[in-house]
Amino acid sequence: MSFPMSFVIAQAAPAAAPANPLVTFLPLIGLFVVFYFLMIRPQMKRQKEQRAMIAALAKGDEVVSNGGIAGRIDEVGESFLTIEIATGVKIKLQKGAVSQVLPKGTLKSA
Repeated sequence: MSFPMSFVIAQAAPAAAPANPLVTFLPLIGLFVVFYFLMIRPQMKRQKEQRAMIAALAKGDEVVSNGGIAGRIDEVGESFLTIEIATGVKIKLQKGAVSQVLPKGTLKSA
């Protein structure tokens, strides 16, 4: 049994249309948007607040370091602070190691 060639060609599957590149990358773009709003943006906001806090440090501020050492700022330098942690006990600390500024009078009540 022989079929005519036109019949065989007619039964072939139609060629697939090329996919739209935008639809192909849409899940990837959506994932990036989710990461930006859930991870990147809040981290940038925290870094900005940390830089502003460090820039505003002044003599007499009560601070806590990343290591948990609390004290009163005695001297502010370019990149280091001198902190008095007890009467007559002073340590040098990098500005970036300050984790928070305490309200005035916090160390006296402790």
